Amino acid sequence: MTNGSGGDVSSKKLAAGICGILLGGLGIHKFILGYTQEGLIMLLVSLLTCGFGGVVMGIIGLIEGIIYLTKSDDEFAQIYMNNKKGWL
Repeated sequence: MTNGSGGDVSSKKLAAGICGILLGGLGIHKFILGYTQEGLIMLLVSLLTCGFGGVVMGIIGLIEGIIYLTKSDDEFAQIYMNNKKGWL
């Protein structure tokens, strides 16, 4: 593994993937990965548009969650933990 132990990468990938799918509009998956700015953007868009923007953010979260879960642990660590790719 390129970043920390294999369990750490695997658990973050699983947590971020599931939260992205289930709670994508709130940006929880971004906070799990340490992307505070992106998480706040998703959360504020959802809240400040009275939920209308939450639909779009939810779709983005769903797509990101699926992407996270389909990556291998090594790919996930390289792309999202080492290179800090914030969006899709």
